[in-house]
Amino acid sequence: MRKRSYTCGLDAAIDVMGGKWKGLILFWLGEGPLRFGELRRTVVGISERMLILQLRELEASGLVHREVHDQVPPKVEYSLTEFGHSLLAALTPLGQWGEDHIERLEALP
Repeated sequence: MRKRSYTCGLDAAIDVMGGKWKGLILFWLGEGPLRFGELRRTVVGISERMLILQLRELEASGLVHREVHDQVPPKVEYSLTEFGHSLLAALTPLGQWGEDHIERLEALP
C-alpha cells in the first residue's frame, strides 16, 4: 500500500471527504446513530450501492463506527467516531456559509 502524501491540510481533508455524499452522511450522523435504512431515507438522492461504498470508506478512514447488534433480524447502526465529530465541527462553518448564500448559489447558471 502506497503511503499518502499531502501538500497541505486542505488537501488531506478533501481527500478524506471526496465527493458530495460523505459530507451529507457525516451531517446526518452528527444528529446521532442511524441504521442503514434510516440513512438511506435521510440522504436524499443517494443510491443503496453508493451509500454502502461511502460508509465503507468513512469507516476505513476512522470517521464512522459500524456496530452490528447480535439479533434476528440483524441490526446495524452507524455513528460518528470522535475523529468524525472533529471533522464535522470543521465542516459546520462551511455548511453555514452555504445556508447564508444558498439563494445566490441556486441562481448561478
